Amino acid sequence: MSAHHPNESHQRARPIDVHAHWYPKAWLDLLAKLGPAHGLEWREVEGKGPQFKVGPLTTGPAGPRFVDLDARIAAMDEQGVAVHALSLSQPMVYWAGRESGNRLAIEYNDELARAHQAHPQRLVGLATLPLQAPDLAAREVGRAAALPGVRGFYLATRMLEQELSDPAFYPVYERIEALGLPIFLHPVFVIGHERLKQHYLTNLLGNPFESAIAAAHLIFGGVLDRFPKLSFVLPHAGGAFPWLVGRLHRGWEKRADLQHIEHGPKDYLRRFYYDTIGYSDTVVEYLVRNVGADRVLMGSDYCFPIAYERPVEVVAGNSLLTHEEQHAILEVNARRLLGL
Repeated sequence: MSAHHPNESHQRARPIDVHAHWYPKAWLDLLAKLGPAHGLEWREVEGKGPQFKVGPLTTGPAGPRFVDLDARIAAMDEQGVAVHALSLSQPMVYWAGRESGNRLAIEYNDELARAHQAHPQRLVGLATLPLQAPDLAAREVGRAAALPGVRGFYLATRMLEQELSDPAFYPVYERIEALGLPIFLHPVFVIGHERLKQHYLTNLLGNPFESAIAAAHLIFGGVLDRFPKLSFVLPHAGGAFPWLVGRLHRGWEKRADLQHIEHGPKDYLRRFYYDTIGYSDTVVEYLVRNVGADRVLMGSDYCFPIAYERPVEVVAGNSLLTHEEQHAILEVNARRLLGL
């Protein structure tokens, strides 16, 4: 069967979108209530929903497509997507302090469970954690994991000024690893944002470099060695990481101060999963050839401005992939990773 054309079996498949953002109405209401005390600026944009700003980061306006589940299900049907793994995007909850951040995380995760119960065959959840309070985050891991439909966790590529390799987060990782659930990463506040204000570069360049930095810290910081069964998923096709891993590996080979890890960075490529949001058939083919088709997952970035509108067709129409590789990316890998 030719891999060059979307075919009948793709239409029969149950494609899973692992990169789909959601802002529940109840969570937005709580954000509006708790946020201003922690520096969040809030405004309603007429006809377009709320827009909020934390530090250099502006989100929204978060209109109906971000919020309304019926509109989402209709969009999924139109796209041929069977399942969304729902996640909170920017601004996460770390900036909101210990108590408010914890309340926001709990509210979001409870709303994920309600969404799943309303559409059990269509929606699952990636829970958010108040990582700024690691003791509360570790507690929320256990509580959230017991909620209906929660199939993983969603963290930023760094927690405010702390890298993900900070030992303060080890108890959180330990609990997640014990549950056998994956961690999905997503940039929030990006490096060098002052230089990236113009031309939408905060997203176009800042986000992919954030993912590369996070991956490097997880490798060189020893997190992947300490937690060998913990799975991390990098967004935006791994950002810059898969393309720069040879340079990181060269540093490990040539610098004694980087040889505290047993293996070089290339050996950790398969410790990560990667979504398909690279906006290029050859980017996805590169991941399949260099990392493996079993580590690539379909994503759309629903429903931000540069999201894929036809995520299934992006995979099914990629002539550089075999039919088996397409099928794995559309459905099989996510089903296995999320335990569906």
